Amino acid sequence: MTAADPVPPALEGIRIIDLTSTFMGPYATMLLARMGADVIKVETPDGDVVRHIGRGRNPGMGPIFLAANHGKRSIALDLKHPEGRRALDSLLATADVFVTNLRPAALDRLGLTAEALLAAHPRLVFATLPGFGSAGPYRDRAAYDDVIQAASGLAAVQGGTGEPGYVRTVVADKAVGLLGLGAITAALLGVARTGRGRAVEVPMFESMVEFFLLEQQNGRVLDPPTGPTGYSRTSSPNRKPYATADGHLGVVVYTDRQWLSFFDLIGRPELAREERFATITARTENIDELYGLLAETLPSRTTDEWLAALGAAGIPAQPVLTSDDLLDDPHLAAVGLFEPLEHPSEGRLVLPRLPVIVDGASAPPVRGAPRLGEHGAEVLAEAGWDAAEIAMLGLRPM
Repeated sequence: MTAADPVPPALEGIRIIDLTSTFMGPYATMLLARMGADVIKVETPDGDVVRHIGRGRNPGMGPIFLAANHGKRSIALDLKHPEGRRALDSLLATADVFVTNLRPAALDRLGLTAEALLAAHPRLVFATLPGFGSAGPYRDRAAYDDVIQAASGLAAVQGGTGEPGYVRTVVADKAVGLLGLGAITAALLGVARTGRGRAVEVPMFESMVEFFLLEQQNGRVLDPPTGPTGYSRTSSPNRKPYATADGHLGVVVYTDRQWLSFFDLIGRPELAREERFATITARTENIDELYGLLAETLPSRTTDEWLAALGAAGIPAQPVLTSDDLLDDPHLAAVGLFEPLEHPSEGRLVLPRLPVIVDGASAPPVRGAPRLGEHGAEVLAEAGWDAAEIAMLGLRPM
């Protein structure tokens, strides 16, 4: 390799057997695929349920599935059937990582425990992403994003003093998927250093509690507590996108310098001398009043006028964008976030690339999401199966 040659993707040569469905696991493994891993998605004969969400061009190829599973290959196996299990075992023998979000009881029934698989494959990373940790009494409860938002404290804080509410995206699935990505890549590094496989568990409930409590635990970080839980800045009813004369802005005035600049900008420099606003500690205790001041002041100018004035004062501000706005945003266009992709059965797609730049370059494009079982014969042939064995599973030989 010369200095001019492109650097291979970080996970090139890593094979991942992906026995996950819905959002959390598939998001983690899609990111691994975008980083260069060969991800083989193992589906039931009916396929991942997400295949059927949204209006696609062909059955089983819904738009959300296309977004969450690009870069992967698919094999459809009935793991309750001996030949299906044998096929999975053959794939595991070629793998670096096994990822699943099946509950512990289901893994026990299938014989897919960490003990069994690490005994058979001592360099394997065995990664589970269950709803609840296997050591606790909730271990076999079902979990989806809404359930975990409720259980983790997120729904309660979203509701403020009123009814609980959900964040209007699958934030638990995606946040825990990101943690799963980090845990799996860290385990791979550990295997490379020691030659010993690892069992990794990333439970949704515990992960989202840790995620949620970062700032919300507050005074109860100390024992005995120095104050209550909660963070007044995020719990203020006046923390919201602020109406301008012709739209809405997200504005954060945070540091001493930024508040001094804002008070000058609105013609209220005397506020900086008031004890309740003089330090970040005092401002945090009185933040609802300050946010109320923002809400009262911003309707006096247009969005563009405020963007110019706040930008000149070094105060972060951005207009509120919709999902449709993002697809036409000039900055995202300039950095090339959205990549066109020609899918062999679904036609032209537009998907975000992996938003990570390494040595000045982004990761190369990957294949589109697979049709159900599309690569079954291919991956089993790679695992050493002959045409007759492949045909026994009802798969067309290569």
